[in-house]
Amino acid sequence: MSLRLRTITREEHLAFIRSRASASHMQVPSWGDVKAEWRSESIGWIDEANQLVGAGLVLYRQLPKVKRYLAYLPEGPVIDWFDRDLDRWLQPMLAHLKSQGAFSVKMGPPVVIRRWNAPTIKEAIAGKQAKRLRDIEADWYEPRAFEVADRLRKAGWLQGEDGGAGFGDVQPRYVFQVPLANRSLDDIQKGFNQLWRRNIKKAEKSGVEVVQGGYDELPIFHQLYLVTAERDRFTPRPLSYFQRMWKALTAEDPNRMRLYIAYHEGEPLAATTMLVVGEHVWYSYGASANHKREVKPSNAVQWRMMRDAYALGGGVYDLRGISDTLDENDHLFGLIQFKVGTGGQAAEYLGEWDFPLNKLLHKALDLYMSRR
Repeated sequence: MSLRLRTITREEHLAFIRSRASASHMQVPSWGDVKAEWRSESIGWIDEANQLVGAGLVLYRQLPKVKRYLAYLPEGPVIDWFDRDLDRWLQPMLAHLKSQGAFSVKMGPPVVIRRWNAPTIKEAIAGKQAKRLRDIEADWYEPRAFEVADRLRKAGWLQGEDGGAGFGDVQPRYVFQVPLANRSLDDIQKGFNQLWRRNIKKAEKSGVEVVQGGYDELPIFHQLYLVTAERDRFTPRPLSYFQRMWKALTAEDPNRMRLYIAYHEGEPLAATTMLVVGEHVWYSYGASANHKREVKPSNAVQWRMMRDAYALGGGVYDLRGISDTLDENDHLFGLIQFKVGTGGQAAEYLGEWDFPLNKLLHKALDLYMSRR
């Protein structure tokens, strides 16, 4: 059966997303409004019965001085990735994007290859068995994911280099997730390690109060975020970015974005943002003060978000990116160490893939990106 592709309306796109158990928060129509420096388009795959069977949010970034674009589908598109005839999905997409002036296409298939349970990772770290996640036996594999990778290579797609840490892609290849489906809250908390459970109790005893904030409290979050950026040495986004994100996402769905702030004796000490699409809930941005860390506000706010995700009917609580390093001397090791304490699973996605529609311009972009 052949598929045709066309531009779809936001309403069609959103209705399709709502018909799915989950999709990435970067594949909802409003994400195009968040990324104001990109032009966005909703595309849809139509079957022979005239039904919408797939959708994608495309972000177009223009090259300086020429009307040619990088077309990017972050953590998308939302299609049947395990279809043996993947070309019937991807060929119409490439033809359409080329007609829109794209010289190169980047996408991130939302396909998990393998998962490692927290006890497996802890054991490997304690026994110093491996330097990287990929060097230890996974607890779960998706055999069809390897077939998807083969089909993409044969069709001319190029896999992004991950630099060994899983951070070479624009979106992280490795993430940490806590399964919520078919579990009680008690069972979820029992999955935490002793340190996490102790820290949650410490926060409660110290009188840490976690409250849900709104648009007007975003400056409180942003002040803590600036402190975090200085401490962790990264370039912070401006307050206007989070305000735009809030307006765009909550206009589409009032529960799409939430803000949480942990207070102690009236003082904000930690703040986080949470994103929700269907049954998938993400911890998006986190921030914390440099002082009063002993009252454990960060653990308190995470536990509150997990409980709220559970109450919303979430099937998975996603703590987002980790590096795949298991080396205690690596500066990225702290990420996996903190998240493993939740008793969840590390998951490896298929990573990002590129298709050069114009090899010369694609090579020029590669060269530019490598020099940044």
